Amino acid sequence: MHAQLTQSQIALLKEPHIGFVVTLMKDGSPQVTPVWLDTDGRHVLVNTAEGRVKTRNLRRDPRVAVSVVDADQPYSRVLNIAGKAVEITTEGAEDHIDALSKRYTGRFPYPSHDPNHPRLIVKILPEKISGR
Repeated sequence: MHAQLTQSQIALLKEPHIGFVVTLMKDGSPQVTPVWLDTDGRHVLVNTAEGRVKTRNLRRDPRVAVSVVDADQPYSRVLNIAGKAVEITTEGAEDHIDALSKRYTGRFPYPSHDPNHPRLIVKILPEKISGR
């Protein structure tokens, strides 16, 4: 069963706050990566590239945790999500990273496109949500 994001949680995910994604290595140890975050209102969206450790981990084991904090209000605007990566797709991923680059850095398009490592969108379906 999935958990619903509230409007305030959606707003936090749409703002340029660095998030942290935790995936599981083969031995079960956590692997933490700082990421740019987004949402479609139902899923948390993470843009990554083919060949990255988190991508390999999620293909093997879709369990994932995401955390994001508003640095200006760290005790009142925080979001922690446990869920599953339900889709990993290249569809729309190049345009998505360009939009995230503009949101997070003001630079458009994303300056580090690499044709050898295609961009991917990971769709994470929340199962448990905590925070405000």
